[in-house]
Amino acid sequence: MTTQKFCLALDLKEDANLIEEYKELHKNVWPEIIDSIKGSGISVLDIYCTGNRLFMIIEASEDFTFEKKAALDAENPKVQEWEALMWKFQQALPWAKPGEKWILTEKIFELK
Repeated sequence: MTTQKFCLALDLKEDANLIEEYKELHKNVWPEIIDSIKGSGISVLDIYCTGNRLFMIIEASEDFTFEKKAALDAENPKVQEWEALMWKFQQALPWAKPGEKWILTEKIFELK
């Protein structure tokens, strides 16, 4: 089966205590969130942090779409609770649309 790969970016608020709390929460992500991620067709989801900038790398099945994921998330109260909690720490990138969090990055190089 072919997989897709995506890289997304988001900033955390410039607050060392909030950044540490965010990292701690991600050491024990709620099981319902893990189930939701896997259930959407995502097989790998890694988050990297430098300063207050986050990068998320996703590998997903060929039938995965962000639209399908968003629809599933909208119907899941636990995902909505988690996302509301995450806004305490996150801030939208300056070029994000209203309410948009993670922004898909543009791939500009690939080593073959």
